[in-house]
Amino acid sequence: MATYKKRGYKPKTKTEEVEQIEDQSTTAEVFNTLDETASKTEEWVAANQKYIFIIVGVVALVVLGYLGYDKFIQEPKEQEASNEMFKAQQYFDNAVNGNSTLRDSLYTLALNGGEGKYGFLQIIDNYGGTKAANLSNYYAGFAYLNMKKYQEAIDYLDAFKSDDEMLGPLAIGGIGDAFSQLDQTEEALSYYEKAAATKNNEYTTPKFLLKAALTAISLNKPEVAIPHLERIKEEFSKSVEANQVDVHLGRAKAMQ
Repeated sequence: MATYKKRGYKPKTKTEEVEQIEDQSTTAEVFNTLDETASKTEEWVAANQKYIFIIVGVVALVVLGYLGYDKFIQEPKEQEASNEMFKAQQYFDNAVNGNSTLRDSLYTLALNGGEGKYGFLQIIDNYGGTKAANLSNYYAGFAYLNMKKYQEAIDYLDAFKSDDEMLGPLAIGGIGDAFSQLDQTEEALSYYEKAAATKNNEYTTPKFLLKAALTAISLNKPEVAIPHLERIKEEFSKSVEANQVDVHLGRAKAMQ
């Protein structure tokens, strides 16, 4: 009787049969190892179940504690600090926009409080960690700057932290102004340059580029002043500062 063979069929060699058996054996070993690992994991979990529950419980308590603190402590504290700050801001605004003879008195009220309300200094002391306390550093810094108390201005403006497009550069530039008034011109230049670089906008950038350029000219550093002035001319041609650039650029180039 004839035996049917598929076309192209080739009987396996002895070596191929041995390799197939070895592959099957290896696969079986892998599955056995996985089974053993899974069993050991289950045993470890069972043995340490108490500690696992404790760890999970602690993590849950921390998360709930944080959420509770934020909701029931931090938020009311923020609201209270904001309410306290309202009167201090009024004093500050009146000092900026009002009669110059009353200016220092109004800045003092803004700093120390009045009419039963806290000033910026008390808000900083009593509401640390709030947005109002941080913003109070900004106001206090400029109040001291306008009162010609320059070291205090530097301290409070340096304590203010913000990514705001305007407030951040203005605070840094205010530190530059304070150093300039203290005749620490190199430090002033450094802060003006930092203020110009912090944010790129049509108001603060040309403002502090010009201050940096004028400070550099006063330090006999035309090589520093000229790039700042040229940047104003090229990038901020519609700014108020751009109207002054040609005059100061001529001064700086004449120094070279």
